[in-house]
Amino acid sequence: MGSARAIGYSRRMQARDLAHWSSTLPVGEALPALRQALAGTGAAVLQAPPGAGKTTLVPLALLDAPWLGGSRIVMLEPRRLATRAAARRMAEMLGEEVGATVGYRTRLDSRVGPRTRIEVVTEGILVRMIQDDPALDGVGIVIFDEFHERNLDADLGLALALETRRHLRQELRLLVMSATLEGERVAGLVGDAPVVTSVGRSFPVDLRYFDRPAPERLVAAMAATIRGALEDEEGSLLAFLPGGAEIRRIERHLEDLAGDIVVAPLYGDLPQAAQDAAIRPAPNGRRKLVLATPIAETSLTIEGIRIVVDSGFARAPRFDPATGMTRLDTVRISQASAEQRRGRAGRLAPGVCYRLWPEPEQAQLRPFTTPEMLEADLAPLALELARWGATDPTALAWLDPPPAAAFAQARALLAELGAIDPARRITGAGREMARLGLHPRLAHMALVARGRGRGRLAAEIAALLGERDIVKAAPGQRDADLRLRVELLRERGAARALPSGLSLERGAAERVRQTARDLSRRLRLGEDETPSPDGAGRVLAQAYPDRIARRRAGAPGQFLLSNGSGAELPPIDPLSAEEFLAVAELDGDRRVARIFLAAPLTRAEIEEDFAAAIETVETVRWDSREEAVMARRQQRLFALVLKDEPLAQPPPEPVAAALIDGIRELGLTALPWRREAESLRQRVLFLRRLEGDASWPDFSDAALLADLERWLGPYLGGITAAPSSTASIFWRFCAPGSTSSGSVRWSASRRRT
Repeated sequence: MGSARAIGYSRRMQARDLAHWSSTLPVGEALPALRQALAGTGAAVLQAPPGAGKTTLVPLALLDAPWLGGSRIVMLEPRRLATRAAARRMAEMLGEEVGATVGYRTRLDSRVGPRTRIEVVTEGILVRMIQDDPALDGVGIVIFDEFHERNLDADLGLALALETRRHLRQELRLLVMSATLEGERVAGLVGDAPVVTSVGRSFPVDLRYFDRPAPERLVAAMAATIRGALEDEEGSLLAFLPGGAEIRRIERHLEDLAGDIVVAPLYGDLPQAAQDAAIRPAPNGRRKLVLATPIAETSLTIEGIRIVVDSGFARAPRFDPATGMTRLDTVRISQASAEQRRGRAGRLAPGVCYRLWPEPEQAQLRPFTTPEMLEADLAPLALELARWGATDPTALAWLDPPPAAAFAQARALLAELGAIDPARRITGAGREMARLGLHPRLAHMALVARGRGRGRLAAEIAALLGERDIVKAAPGQRDADLRLRVELLRERGAARALPSGLSLERGAAERVRQTARDLSRRLRLGEDETPSPDGAGRVLAQAYPDRIARRRAGAPGQFLLSNGSGAELPPIDPLSAEEFLAVAELDGDRRVARIFLAAPLTRAEIEEDFAAAIETVETVRWDSREEAVMARRQQRLFALVLKDEPLAQPPPEPVAAALIDGIRELGLTALPWRREAESLRQRVLFLRRLEGDASWPDFSDAALLADLERWLGPYLGGITAAPSSTASIFWRFCAPGSTSSGSVRWSASRRRT
């Protein structure tokens, strides 16, 4: 009885708190229309500017909706930091701890309890929930927050949720929310849903434009602009930079800032404690300078910010289907992103936004951020769709469907990995790969390694590739050896003499260890399995057979990949002298990619592990440089030549064909014409002009070159080189004899010296 009274009291307190927040936060004015839309059509699109409170207030306001009936609310957030922050803020608004009414789930962290009604989850978690339970039993509504970011998992999650609503549970509600979004287009996708708009109450923001600095001057220009803004304006400052590397460089530029300014970096690879510290209010009497990637554009409220300095750049992955590699490009942001960033300065008071590009360029920016669907590696998407049973991706509802060429390339990879069968249905191996939650390449690697007693090493490698590099290198220093990272993981912080200029990122290393433990559990590995790091290259090659590299002869650090691309390491890197490497990370450059992470392997290991893919090829071709026919027998792994040896007795037909190619390339003057033969040619050509084309054969250069196979081919047996000081072909034309047809009879003799 006492428990029931306590719950009733708690609900009255929550109702009072919600009434307060609904009258305080701008989005509160849109709640009646939103409730009506969800009660009617069961789907809605909510557009609300940054700071309106949609992320935290809307889920709480829907808890008592009659149609929810005690079911759970699942809200999707695009980033782990935003997921934790949103859950924490909602719990505070209810006067509770996280894990009570409001909880969250991320890949390696979960805070939910038996009374949890609102679950804030990251995108991969939502897809896994739907795959495991397509009906989403116990879930009353799925909310897609910050959908404008258009991440691949968000698009997939919405497509699967629409399938659930269409075929299994028509009563499932869907809500798509964003600050900058093509609302009508999204509304059409989810069934002509109503679009609810919150005007918001943001404060005016003064925009100040500057000349765009040269790329190499970006960090210095940002540092100077930040200094000037801190001197001219009051309040805390939020600076947007492309990535963590620029943030760390800016920190060095600003080490001498006044003591009342707290510098707080904010990017995805930071430890959770550091991320949480960055979004907390500045201590009393001090100002905060937050150096952030686009992670701070949406969902996060950083108290006290009234100055924004925007570099205008972001880092975005670009996948190249031709090479199978993804590179991170620094790209200009969209108008929508610029608006999101500007809005951060006007959430609590009038603010100012400094943009490091001239005002005319603002209109030239693309309107919205390019969806990840159009530029990402689609292999994970293809595997999830195969697991769902969708052999035709166009049968699902997409805002932007998967591009046909990139999706075909993804399917080809899945077939090579044994994840789908010829009918494009998922295989048993494919289901196990999907269960691991890794990229299909890494999942295949882990399963193969487990079968060979190297599962724990594969789990460590997969974890290392999923996080920022745990080895920090000083400028001019490099060590791309994956084995070093594995050794550092296993030492758990023990003292180690790293090469000069290298240091261990302990926070990143601990996250990698946690991920590796989780993968080992999913792989069901024994505790006593500790394979040597020396097998790292052999394990890695199972994920990237197209990135097995061989060093070019006489060129330390220069490699050819099995996909045909070039790659390089600095000569100072210890791996630059290895004959064979398995490469994990490159920058994706089309011409010569820089290798960031790799491990050595041997020819014997390649021949054993990839015997089925290695082919023996005999080639007979004309070599322009040597001016000779080259006959070789090669063992190849895709574009990579493993062995190359002379072919002792090549077949005569391809030798003759190759020599004819050479003569066509060099011209008839390459043949050692005798004076008599040349005289015969000239007489016949004269008679041809005199008596007509039908009377005499055509001995012109063009005709003879075009007909080499007929008149020269039969006499090339045993000849493999063009005439030179050591190899000559001697021709003798016999005297012509007249025939009834007027043709010339001739013969030839030949010899090779």
